[in-house]
Amino acid sequence: MGKRKKIIKKRGSKTCGHGMKKKHRGKGSRGGKGMAGLKDHKKFYMLKYMPDHIGKYGFKSLKKRKIIPEEKAINLRDIVKIASGKEIDVVELGFDKVLGAGKIEKPLIIKAKSFSKKAEEKILAAGGKAIKV
Repeated sequence: MGKRKKIIKKRGSKTCGHGMKKKHRGKGSRGGKGMAGLKDHKKFYMLKYMPDHIGKYGFKSLKKRKIIPEEKAINLRDIVKIASGKEIDVVELGFDKVLGAGKIEKPLIIKAKSFSKKAEEKILAAGGKAIKV
């Protein structure tokens, strides 16, 4: 007589060799993937093996932390639309830096705190001036 398949041998037993019925339910049996459930049903696991996972540690001084102010930038295409005369002060409009996106055809005198390389090249090529304030 030939060898019987394993599953045939298990027929009649309630769980077919998988122990308790809950154990043979695929991915749903693990209680979530990764860090899921650390707040409720995996809480004791977290407290035992990852005690530093929750809460804050240390103190960060405001004096030591460097706060870098953001530069507000404007593109050349927008300056060309706004400009009515030959001279425009970008700082008065609330901007710090001039960026080089867009075309500039008429010579303009633009005043700003800083310019990108492309912006400065385009302004000078059009016959204008880039003045740093």
